[in-house]
Amino acid sequence: MTPRIVELRQGLLKKNDQIAASLRLRFRDAGLFVVNLVSSPGTGKTLLLERTLSALKARGGRPAALVGDLETDRDAQRLARSGVPVRQIQTHGICHLDADMVARHLDAWNLSSLDVLFIENVGNLVCTSSYDLGESCRVALLSVTEGEDKPLKYPGIYNSADAVVLTKIDLAEICEFDRDAAHTHLFDVRPGVRLIETSAKTGEGMEDWLAFLDDRHQAHRSATAP
Repeated sequence: MTPRIVELRQGLLKKNDQIAASLRLRFRDAGLFVVNLVSSPGTGKTLLLERTLSALKARGGRPAALVGDLETDRDAQRLARSGVPVRQIQTHGICHLDADMVARHLDAWNLSSLDVLFIENVGNLVCTSSYDLGESCRVALLSVTEGEDKPLKYPGIYNSADAVVLTKIDLAEICEFDRDAAHTHLFDVRPGVRLIETSAKTGEGMEDWLAFLDDRHQAHRSATAP
């Protein structure tokens, strides 16, 4: 990488970090817990989020979601069926969300009226690890259909995650997924990270996922209380 490109990349990340720090203060002042969901395409991120939004709303929560994609607003339309506020961010070819995109799509939302904001990042396991979005918690998804060695191939994204959700666990046997190997590879990259196995289709593991969110939300609330 030439010095010119390195300087440009460092400048972009510095600007992003400044906006992310401002967002983090804004979220804290609003009492908002923010979860950034990152994964490769096809891991079932949108279905997991759809089920999560519906469950939290049914329990009296006030969730909302920003969803990133290169083109179309199909994911936002799908998530809106949960009945919670949803906005689509179209990146038009950019392979990740950045803090400025998030800030611009929060306009006209009263953040104090929400308690949890999910940011569904663009499907990408490389660039998304470098961009802070001001989140309280970063969760990386890994699907059984992707194989067991994704954490070894993309260590940056899993090493930066607060938790990992293993999705589509109902397909593990059909895919001949080696659970022990996947665990070993993940913990080699990120020792001790919280791992939650789920199937949004069958509901398996969803209570564990919701309990994790509640625990982290409560811890965040205690840590940021005035």
